[in-house]
Amino acid sequence: MPIKIPRTLPAFDTLQEENIFVMTEDRAAHQDIRPLKVAIVNLMPTTIDTEIQLLRLLGNSPLQVGITLLHMGSHESKNAPPGHLKKFYVGSEKIIRQRFDGLIITGAPVETLEFEEVDYWDELVQVIDYSADNVFSTLHICWGAQAGLYRRYGIGKKNLPKKLFGIFPHGLSEQERHTPLFRGFDDEFLAPQSRHTESDREAAHSCRELTIESETTETGLFIATARGGREIYVTGHLEYDPLTLDREYRRDLARGLSIDVPKNYYPQDDPAREPVVRWRAHAHLFFNNWLNFVYQETPYNLEDL
Repeated sequence: MPIKIPRTLPAFDTLQEENIFVMTEDRAAHQDIRPLKVAIVNLMPTTIDTEIQLLRLLGNSPLQVGITLLHMGSHESKNAPPGHLKKFYVGSEKIIRQRFDGLIITGAPVETLEFEEVDYWDELVQVIDYSADNVFSTLHICWGAQAGLYRRYGIGKKNLPKKLFGIFPHGLSEQERHTPLFRGFDDEFLAPQSRHTESDREAAHSCRELTIESETTETGLFIATARGGREIYVTGHLEYDPLTLDREYRRDLARGLSIDVPKNYYPQDDPAREPVVRWRAHAHLFFNNWLNFVYQETPYNLEDL
């Protein structure tokens, strides 16, 4: 939430230059306030776990946030409990008649397929295209980020030699450390990664519309933005809870797949020991910053987008 201080207070200009949310007393007196409207396209196979993870982060804010859960009607989910989607979710044909402050498009277990081979690709394309003019800020996560970059900018993805799996250190480009999305971030922070592919880094760097906020040699492109934060692409999983990687690891072992122990996750890389969470604070910080950014910048009347 912004702090309300006199415009003539000496600290005002300094805080504004640092992108701290400050508001003049006059603006506060005339401000209209309403709940933020955020839609979530949940493409993850762990339907309820993903709901909990995202809602936990979105709910850790003094802002009121109204949530709309969206499923792809062109895809038959085999993982959600019977009747869950029908009871709690809506189809894309309903949200494209509305406007939202924010939209989240999650990852999906389809990354080794070509985008056009995904059975709900055409429907997802419709949602991505709709969001350009009808959503103030869209947050793409993991495969959702790859899908958004491909649809909007033609940036493809490449197979990795082996699964990028574990907790990895990241940083921010020097000029991005004080932007609203990363306010309060440490110079180095940790984030979970779990994917078999990566977006084409050379193509991303060649795209003038994109700002590369965070990348490393080990993890590749991590965070990119476009249109001043109207589009956000995060290739990792800041939302993961403490045992998500553990469940993925044991699931793949049970399937007989070749899978490395997730890096930097278990103490001494021993799966018999309980993981130590070292990314939770930055996950909450990132989602709080996103909500505050949306709150500050979205028109009160969404029809003015």
